[in-house]
Amino acid sequence: MSAAGKVARRWLLLSHRWLGIGTALLFTLWIGSGLVMLYVPFPSLSRADTLARLAPLDWDRVRIGPDAAMAGAGPVDATSGLRLDMRDGAPVYRFVRPDGARITVSAETGEKLGLVSANSARRIAGGGEFKSVERDQWTVTARYDPLRPFIKVFAGDPDGTETYVSVATGEIALVTTRWQRGWNWAGSVIHWVYLTPLRAAPEAWRQVVLWLSGAASLAAITGIVIGIWRMRLRRRYRGGAVSPYRGLALWHHAFGLVGGAALIGFIVSGWLSMNPNRWFSSLTPPATMRATYAGTPGPVGLSPTDLRDSGGPGLTLMRFASIGGRWFVIREMRDGPQATGLDASAIEAAAHVSGGRLVSVERLPAYDAYWYPQGDERPLPVLRLIFDDPAATWLHVDPRDGTLLNRLDRSGRINRWLFSAPHRLDVPGLTLRPSARQASQWLLNLLCGGIALTGLVAGARRLARSRTPRP
Repeated sequence: MSAAGKVARRWLLLSHRWLGIGTALLFTLWIGSGLVMLYVPFPSLSRADTLARLAPLDWDRVRIGPDAAMAGAGPVDATSGLRLDMRDGAPVYRFVRPDGARITVSAETGEKLGLVSANSARRIAGGGEFKSVERDQWTVTARYDPLRPFIKVFAGDPDGTETYVSVATGEIALVTTRWQRGWNWAGSVIHWVYLTPLRAAPEAWRQVVLWLSGAASLAAITGIVIGIWRMRLRRRYRGGAVSPYRGLALWHHAFGLVGGAALIGFIVSGWLSMNPNRWFSSLTPPATMRATYAGTPGPVGLSPTDLRDSGGPGLTLMRFASIGGRWFVIREMRDGPQATGLDASAIEAAAHVSGGRLVSVERLPAYDAYWYPQGDERPLPVLRLIFDDPAATWLHVDPRDGTLLNRLDRSGRINRWLFSAPHRLDVPGLTLRPSARQASQWLLNLLCGGIALTGLVAGARRLARSRTPRP
């Protein structure tokens, strides 16, 4: 072997040794917390939970139409539409201003309502002790920023239920239980490095996770290279062994050979999930696309009587969505939203992608490789609008209410196979078979856990030896 080859080999061994010592605990924590996350997602309030917590609309008290309410609210962001529901026993309209501020207007008087008091928040949550919260472990992400601060109400029930009521709007933003919170400390918080002070600074958090997962990726890649290089199937080691290692090192080598590819798949895809160098486009349609889709609507043109007639008894939430410059009334039902007068042609006419034209529309009655459940609410059927722009953009739209569900361009489809497939095992044959997918996750994670634990113990032993003074 040349001198350069010997130097390269030495640096390979040293890199793996010290990167492994530095990241073995991370590997162990990520693998264990990932298994927890198979069963316990991060707390969030689903659409069904939101509807279940709303009181039926009191139509006798709805005396102001949406146009008068908008006039009192000031400029309104048409892309967000408006809502009619109940707040502390009274009907209200909810708006979003162009700057993102949330505005609430009484549907009885047209008066713009102020902040929610603590007593009102307690009634909305169903009663209990309370405290004011600006940001905590479960409301740390930016999605909650427009709703801050919160009144957190403690129900005092056996489940340890805590309800977050937005002081700005009076909406219930989140409900958690003791069971969810406890398991998430062992799951999502560890797996995503969701420490509240760090996660409150999104870019700092992103950089920390990028560097940690990047170092772990190098440790895994150097490990599989060494593992394959040190294995001998023909010119075997003494005694016919295929590995030069003994004891714990042999177990580490064996686990690495069997599970190393899975470990690399998990950790590198986790690194890619942080979108290094911004290689992948966001799935969220950009503001300009949403604004074009919404158009510039005129008046809604409906009186309180019209609303009552179209809403009916028992309805808890009515939405008004602007699509192509036209308002559509959407009744939020338990089995899904129901829009009045909306059809696929209106959606197709409103959807535009810069630099491209709509070339085809597919109606998907079932999930496929690019539209599939990921633990979130993904409706069926769905419309897939395909454009011929340079990014080869697809839009997925809910035909029931016209919601732009996501934008999936070429980079997003590549990311689907680079991240979701190896990290979540969202692959054909497993995605729609939860039991088989979970069994596969357990098998691969146990193999990866063997690599991590043997590496962790070996690293601890080496550090202990290095600190022991020589006689």
